[in-house]
Amino acid sequence: MDAAAHVTGKARAAKAAARALALASTRTKDEALQQMARGLEEKTAAIIEANRGDLERGRAAGLTRAFLDRLTLTEARIAEMATGLRQIAALPDPVGETVDAWRRPNGLEISRVRVPLGVVGFIYESRPNVTADAAGLCLKSGNAVLLRGGSEALDSNTAITQVLARAVEKTGLPAEAVQVLDTADRAAVMSMLTLDRYIDLIIPRGGEEFVRLVAEKATVPVLKHDRGLCHVYVDESADLEMAAAIVVNAKAQRVSVCNSAETLLVHAAVAEGFLPAAAARLQAAGVELRGCERTRALVPAARPAAESDWDSTTSWPCGWWRASRRPSTISGAMARGSRRRSSPRTSAARGASPRRSTRRPWSSMPPRASSTARSSAWGRRWGSRHRGCTRAGRWACGS
Repeated sequence: MDAAAHVTGKARAAKAAARALALASTRTKDEALQQMARGLEEKTAAIIEANRGDLERGRAAGLTRAFLDRLTLTEARIAEMATGLRQIAALPDPVGETVDAWRRPNGLEISRVRVPLGVVGFIYESRPNVTADAAGLCLKSGNAVLLRGGSEALDSNTAITQVLARAVEKTGLPAEAVQVLDTADRAAVMSMLTLDRYIDLIIPRGGEEFVRLVAEKATVPVLKHDRGLCHVYVDESADLEMAAAIVVNAKAQRVSVCNSAETLLVHAAVAEGFLPAAAARLQAAGVELRGCERTRALVPAARPAAESDWDSTTSWPCGWWRASRRPSTISGAMARGSRRRSSPRTSAARGASPRRSTRRPWSSMPPRASSTARSSAWGRRWGSRHRGCTRAGRWACGS
């Protein structure tokens, strides 16, 4: 198979489908999403059978337990995929929304209105559930999508996409609105990156080196993420019972995925009451704790955290909770949480930057816990701006 010709053919078809999809009504798109959800439920057995072949090849290739877990589909996980599509259908339609409008002194009226991009090329790791997530989000926003998952999940992704495309076609929309590159040839990825005649945006998900390669080689605009650590920050104003539930879920719900939490930051004012109870729940979930000395004074069972623990994104198969640090002030965590909104894993509490006094300070936000992600290089740049932190607090702001 000529990889370049294969990709070009699919991208051309996606471009044609995108024109129809951009004009589709909200009702039609939502019905397509509902059909996609029903299709996954009806074809669960066939999808699991395809996934079984991927798993057998993965085991024979010596893939790690964590990798195989990400690759595995079960009835429950397919049901979650269907639920996710229905949740997307319930979201407001972003197409046609007026974001801003103003009148010029000469009477000219200008509006900023949301419109579809066209064709999204989505390159991602070997997690078949992402196939449905990406397809659903693109369809809701009026975009066709060309999917390229990890080669280890080729059969699974192909089976899922066939179900989704048939479901879309049932509503009168073109089946080519949802396509997958059903080839393991890596040349297909490189071809995608330069098809700016047909593809309007590339979204790469994966390791730091891969994302950098995409950014360097692509002639298509790229929406990329940076290497990040997933943090959960518990503020002094948080509902601590809710926070404990969030902490355990963020780590233990599925430890092998890239957005599993890795660092816990707790405000010093609530650390004594929160950390021991939260630690007990984490340990009951099979999580190993590593912490700074002040954390270990409250949680003696925690192992000492090495310096390398604070700046590592390694996924441990036994699901260790990397560390918890207690800033003596919240300025560092507050600044980072509010500035990292563009990250794929951003703050759940939409706090404002402390440098803008016109916004409400974080401490007056409603009680909640927030999950943040960071780039260590970005954090170090910010660290010099928060010299009032203790060492633990300065690490909270990345210094």
